[in-house]
Amino acid sequence: MLNHDELLYWDKQHYWHAFTQMSEYEPLVIQRAEGVWLEDIRGRRLLDGVASMWCNIHGHAHPEINQAIVEQLNRVAHVSSLGMSNATTIELTKCLVERTPKSLECVFYSSDGSSAIEVALKLAFQYWRQCASPEPQRNLFMAVGGAYHGDTIGSVSVGGVSRFHSMFDPLLFDVVRGPCPDSFRIPIDMVAKDLVTGYLASYEDLFQKYGDRMVAVIVEPLVQGAAGMVMHPPGFLKGLSDLASRFGVLLIADEIAVGMGRTGKLWACQWEGIEPDFLCAAKGLSGGYLPLAATITTRRIWDAFLGAYSDSRSFFHGHTYGGNPLSCAAALATFSIMDRTDRIAHVGRQGKILEDLLQPLKLHPHVGDVRIRGLVAAVELVRDRSSMEGYAWAERKGWQVCEAALKRDVWLRPLGNVIIIMPPLCIEEPELEQIVEAIQYGLNQVNWND
Repeated sequence: MLNHDELLYWDKQHYWHAFTQMSEYEPLVIQRAEGVWLEDIRGRRLLDGVASMWCNIHGHAHPEINQAIVEQLNRVAHVSSLGMSNATTIELTKCLVERTPKSLECVFYSSDGSSAIEVALKLAFQYWRQCASPEPQRNLFMAVGGAYHGDTIGSVSVGGVSRFHSMFDPLLFDVVRGPCPDSFRIPIDMVAKDLVTGYLASYEDLFQKYGDRMVAVIVEPLVQGAAGMVMHPPGFLKGLSDLASRFGVLLIADEIAVGMGRTGKLWACQWEGIEPDFLCAAKGLSGGYLPLAATITTRRIWDAFLGAYSDSRSFFHGHTYGGNPLSCAAALATFSIMDRTDRIAHVGRQGKILEDLLQPLKLHPHVGDVRIRGLVAAVELVRDRSSMEGYAWAERKGWQVCEAALKRDVWLRPLGNVIIIMPPLCIEEPELEQIVEAIQYGLNQVNWND
């Protein structure tokens, strides 16, 4: 076993962390966790305010999920999905089909959210080339401005956060992109208009122009995560779904961050009653324990891939650990706990508490907006409240607030000027109070004029 100093050295010098500037990284090494709490190698306890990258549902080291993994480990740890199956993955398939919108009947497994999106993009593209009435001219995808769908080449192509991905532009395929349906930073030409009508008019124009070439439109339902927890005006999702249906375009719902109860329903698309052609789930699907993702689609899509072996109509895509039994066992336990504890109702109650706790932050002169949906919340920092001008990314104001919050034993990770609050869904009021107090403390510690 490495000692503390050795751990810090190897972490700092050899472990390449995601989305992290390693020249500035200061090691934070977690050795154990329980409930909503993390504990580092020095024994310091930190409240996990971002659910370990938005994925933890029922808390760390939950005994029921732990036991499910152990029991599965004693049966079989891994079974390939290429030409064989296992009972645990089949049971999860039934569970997902029964819990997703009615039209979704077929499940393809992968290991992470980016891969789930990649699967949906490729399935949709191939569908139009081998459906009953092929339309091979369909070679464009439509995406939403400010979207983030992952870090593989396809998911980056339909993403829209240039700060993360502009380096890779030469590798990406062309995408038709509509405006970001933001309810806070509203385009000047829409200030006096109904937001949903205005945004959807822009999308209708794109459907009119490119509809016969579109493969699918992809959207993060209700909340766009990496864009800064941008929250759509009510009715936008339903309107976009109606446009896709009207123009015969497939709809991909990216529920990776907003699904599994995060917004107060199991799936965010249920708030507006839409039935997408593809629903992509990951993050909280295994309770935040093991890599697992699912792309859930319709019988219509499934049928287009059926045929004789010699026809080569199969979906030639797959990952070694897709549908891994250990991950699926964790997912089944996650759903069981969700039912037994009525976790979704709990999210509604705690979301209202968090909304009330956040109200005083609106009075801070450098808080431009506080927004919340279920247990997704964001505090956006601005240089000037009258103009809502934000700080330059390099000024790291959000980071400064979160660094100060660590002194109050709360771990948060911002997106530029936006402080994200996405705790485990099992969180209770005292911990929510601690998170908000830590943010308030952080706001008071920052030198806003430097």
